[in-house]
Amino acid sequence: MACILSQSFATAFNGGSTESFTTRSRFFNLSPKVFTQSCFLAGPINWDASNLRCGSSGQIRRRGFTGRGRNGVVFRQQGFPVFSCVASSNGASSTSVERVSVLVIGGGGREHALCYALKKRSPSCDAVFCAPGNAGISNSGDATCIDYLDISDSLSVIAFCREWGIGLVVVGPEAPLVAGLANDLVNAGIPTFGPSSEAAALEGSKDFMKRLCDKYDIPTAKYQTFSDPSLAKAYIKSQGAPIVVKADGLAAGKGVIVATTLEEAYEAVETMLVKNAFGSAGGRVIIEECLEGEEASFFALVDGENALALESAQDHKRVGDGDVGPNTGGMGAYSPAPVLTKELEKVVMESIIVPTVKGMALEGCKFVGVLYAGLMIERKSGLPKLIEYNVRFGDPECQVLMVRLESDLTQVLLSACKGKLANVSLEWSPGSAMVVVMASNGYPASYKNGTVIHNLEEAEQVAPTVKVFHAGTALDSDGNYIATGGRVLGITAKGANLAEARDRVYQAVDQVNWPEGFYRRDIGWRALPQKQHRVTEG
Repeated sequence: MACILSQSFATAFNGGSTESFTTRSRFFNLSPKVFTQSCFLAGPINWDASNLRCGSSGQIRRRGFTGRGRNGVVFRQQGFPVFSCVASSNGASSTSVERVSVLVIGGGGREHALCYALKKRSPSCDAVFCAPGNAGISNSGDATCIDYLDISDSLSVIAFCREWGIGLVVVGPEAPLVAGLANDLVNAGIPTFGPSSEAAALEGSKDFMKRLCDKYDIPTAKYQTFSDPSLAKAYIKSQGAPIVVKADGLAAGKGVIVATTLEEAYEAVETMLVKNAFGSAGGRVIIEECLEGEEASFFALVDGENALALESAQDHKRVGDGDVGPNTGGMGAYSPAPVLTKELEKVVMESIIVPTVKGMALEGCKFVGVLYAGLMIERKSGLPKLIEYNVRFGDPECQVLMVRLESDLTQVLLSACKGKLANVSLEWSPGSAMVVVMASNGYPASYKNGTVIHNLEEAEQVAPTVKVFHAGTALDSDGNYIATGGRVLGITAKGANLAEARDRVYQAVDQVNWPEGFYRRDIGWRALPQKQHRVTEG
């Protein structure tokens, strides 16, 4: 383990295990990318915590250390900056590109996937921190988790970045973006991948997004916005069912009701506007026509002026097999999505993404970050319409995108922060990837926390291309993983094609011993011959 304690301590490299810390008495848990075997092959580095101090550059410095080098020679170094000692273990020269340490904000499956790509696929990334992170992120060695850092307090985040010399912040969830964390970080001079609060209104207010579509001729479903329940119901009656009722603000993925009857639509209005089920997020509702076709997710990186499309992906929102039951945050995804052909991707860029980027700039709130467009490919026309925007990577789509991305994610995101995406191209692994979400029984309604999960290591041993991403886990007193949320795990696998990725991912799911969890058995059914996974007995 590579860990610095607040007393006298030693740092050693043992293959990359890491451990998060919860108090300020334990300062830092070094990534294997900081002290790799290319720096120190044998012998611990001996420290004295009283010598730890912060240099004027904001990097952690020490007055002196001793270590044992390649030839067994004991040496001493004075004033050596922690993050400059890297001899890259994955082929990138430290002088060829800007090398930075990255802080990922968030603690779910999306953030785990981002940490994984930064740590394992970014030669220019010296170290990865995740706040607050979770037990799985920490134990996998994909990041150093900082669970004491209050990500809702911009000043605390800024102080941490300055203390540890953070060169890039990647904000995962939407709530900190809508609250203005990116504004504060950028104003403090810290490169941040994520939009300002003004630009985050694309997700924070569905009414704002719809009005932008109206103004800049972006294709979307017909709609009206209401704050009066009687007027909303009258409009629903005039339109008929099926019809969609949406809470205007952020509702953790649960503020959209696809009503198949008028009664269901009326009940949704009552829930949001009268019973105040979503608080201020449901203070207004958008009543929208129900589009028919196939949904798809489209992602583009944006630097304020330019947009760079990512590979396609498609998720499954409904909780049950066959796409039945209530909406969730997502029960699985796969990439690429056959429904999004190259011709259709071009249409999406020209008719939806580029007009949005230009429109936001004209409105005085340039968008920097990732635009996640939820699309409906209409059955009748075969053309895309915008259902909604998210201003961050999708979860679980991020998981399949990050295992396929082969470019240096750190440099790509820095280019977006600097307005330099125009000359960036992305490399992707061939084949396909699929993620199956394992959730707590009862989700998306009430569920029990604290249930024990076994055999995650066995799941990852099914194939080298299997990766378990943790969305909501902690460790109990016996060191077992326990569930701490609704969506808990994202079992992910790559394959030469989608069928192979599906077979591998369900083989890995079969290894997980979690009686209190469930998952969909038909992820990818729209793109593959119908084949339902069967639970292995025993």
